Amino acid sequence: MSDYSTLTYEVTGRIARITLDRPERGNGITLAMPRELADCVERADLDPAVHVVALEGNGKGFCGGYDLVDSAEGQMGGPASAGAPPGSPLDPAVQARNHDSSATWDPIVDWAMMSRNVRGFMSLFECDKPVVCKVHGFCVAGGTDMALCADLLVIEESARIGYPPARAWGVPTTALWATRIGPQRAKRLLFTGDLISGRQALDWGLAIDAPPQEELDGRFEALLERIALMPANQLVMMKLLVNQSIEAHGLRSTQTLGTVFDGVARHTPEGHAFQARAAEGGFKAAVRERDEPFGDAPP
Repeated sequence: MSDYSTLTYEVTGRIARITLDRPERGNGITLAMPRELADCVERADLDPAVHVVALEGNGKGFCGGYDLVDSAEGQMGGPASAGAPPGSPLDPAVQARNHDSSATWDPIVDWAMMSRNVRGFMSLFECDKPVVCKVHGFCVAGGTDMALCADLLVIEESARIGYPPARAWGVPTTALWATRIGPQRAKRLLFTGDLISGRQALDWGLAIDAPPQEELDGRFEALLERIALMPANQLVMMKLLVNQSIEAHGLRSTQTLGTVFDGVARHTPEGHAFQARAAEGGFKAAVRERDEPFGDAPP
């Protein structure tokens, strides 16, 4: 696969660069994006010239999460569902039936879709080479499911990161919050759906660096270049060594639970109410009403 619809891939020196490229939709995640991401990771893994992978986003922010406008508003035919085989669990018509509050919910339909996305995101974690992710502007909702799979995060100091769907209609599918910041701080974020700044993410150990905006690119590139000095074989061994400790703490089991719970969250009374409001007044209005009691509703 070389012609990607959601991202770009290039190699400069020892660095493979994956850039999310749907800026007009806040780099919103579609069904194609996790598959294209995994293909890029495979290319980087098989390229002996590549020592490190850089992940970033084009436009105003890294990633605003899933491209949910069509599905939340009940249309189920937009870019998030493009390319699904007819009759498959990813088919927009099948998804529409599964989101109909009057129909029987089939949790395996949700599992079939979301578990594939998790495998795409986790290709970053499983990549032989180190993956460094640059976050500017925003990284929210499903965007964090992807970004937290990277090995290191460089987050611009005023960027915002977190999982607002914890308030309604979502559960983190890659389930890496506790791994990255510990159980207590993970609970602090997921019990409220609050966002934190890059500066706070650095304090909490989520980010390895939190430069001001004007220094973000330079500091990100300096880290990439420093990692790229290492022999590729040493980098692979170091990553395998550290990742084994994460695996030993039950990450795969937790991800299974998170992926199943994500489907459940869309079919609770609050989940159905959220989608009904989105169908009536639009997705942005539903998000605004969800977040207003917390004092951080988007404009």
